[in-house]
Amino acid sequence: MPNSDHANFPRAGFFKRCGAIVYDLLLAVAVYMIAGAIGFGIFTALVSGGLVDITGYEHVSDALNAIPLYKGIYQFWIALCVGLFYISFWSYGGQTLGMRAWRLKIQHPNGQNLSMVTAAARLIWSLLGIGNLWILINGDKLALQDMMTRSEVVVLSKEANQMRNWRGV
Repeated sequence: MPNSDHANFPRAGFFKRCGAIVYDLLLAVAVYMIAGAIGFGIFTALVSGGLVDITGYEHVSDALNAIPLYKGIYQFWIALCVGLFYISFWSYGGQTLGMRAWRLKIQHPNGQNLSMVTAAARLIWSLLGIGNLWILINGDKLALQDMMTRSEVVVLSKEANQMRNWRGV
């Protein structure tokens, strides 16, 4: 359901987006570390239970880093967790914590929140933040991921940035 109150805010420029990216990068590192710890704990439990063989390796971490299958699954798990961090925040309220601090919101031009699928597509099209460079040559303040997902990042007023305004409430 569109939130028409948020439909008419100005689009965010490059430097505001970069500020939010720095904040969110710190949070993404925390998610990365927690997901890594959980993944390592699961792998250690599998080794302890005899379900994973690490013969020839002295430590569990040696096997996890040396065996391509295990390392691939582990890295996929971590990337999935970090990706879900962004996807869930973008689709739930249109803001990550860093975006909230900078009063930014991702939405469709009519004020509607992104779906989980659109947020996932946006994550892929952002190219790890490099898609934001498109703003520097685009006069409409649209990044590559904005154009590919028909969304925009807007700058909210202080009042509109309050938690009660999430999901159009």
